[in-house]
Amino acid sequence: MKRNILQISFLLVILLGIMTGFSNKVEADLSQYQMNDLELCYDVPNENEVDTFILDLPDYHLFLGKSYVGFKEAVGFKESRGDYSVTNEYGYMGKYQFGKGTLKMIGIHDSSYFLEDTKLQEQAFTAYAARNKWILRRDIKRYVGTYIHGVKITESGILAAAHLGGAGNVKIYLRSGGMNSFSDAFGTSIGYYLKKFSGYDTSFVIANKKATVL
Repeated sequence: MKRNILQISFLLVILLGIMTGFSNKVEADLSQYQMNDLELCYDVPNENEVDTFILDLPDYHLFLGKSYVGFKEAVGFKESRGDYSVTNEYGYMGKYQFGKGTLKMIGIHDSSYFLEDTKLQEQAFTAYAARNKWILRRDIKRYVGTYIHGVKITESGILAAAHLGGAGNVKIYLRSGGMNSFSDAFGTSIGYYLKKFSGYDTSFVIANKKATVL
């Protein structure tokens, strides 16, 4: 019995020490420490700052900058707001709004399967960009760094414009100094894409005349 009382007393002493020694409600005597030149830096909010937090935070969007992934995501958002499953009123499908003819050219013959496979859609984008880069290789070499209608021509802008209107229409636009342009059914022009998607790093795309997803 006496032993049990001692054990309980010992536990109470420990508990009291925890409550008084570690509670943030008890002020510590720091007079014995030299703190005049100490800069207090912390990476978590203090008790007062917590009250200023807004619980309904806006959606978080990953900033991808001018990387190739950033390029793909920017084009995908413009084409479909990033929706892999959408088909528009003209029959263009997926995140990057591919037509059936283009899909067949890069080796995809089942459009239903294409809409269900997000990885395949990403591969299709890169394969089509590789084909366009090969078709436009001379124009990329000749026109990158020049200006048309005040817009600096870049490789990423050219590839995005080719995704919009086809490599042939981009050739016509560049070689005519912007006099002959193409716009899609929604009024989006090659010149707009050249400007909007300027300056991304598309060095990842290797020019390939016969690029496919297979």
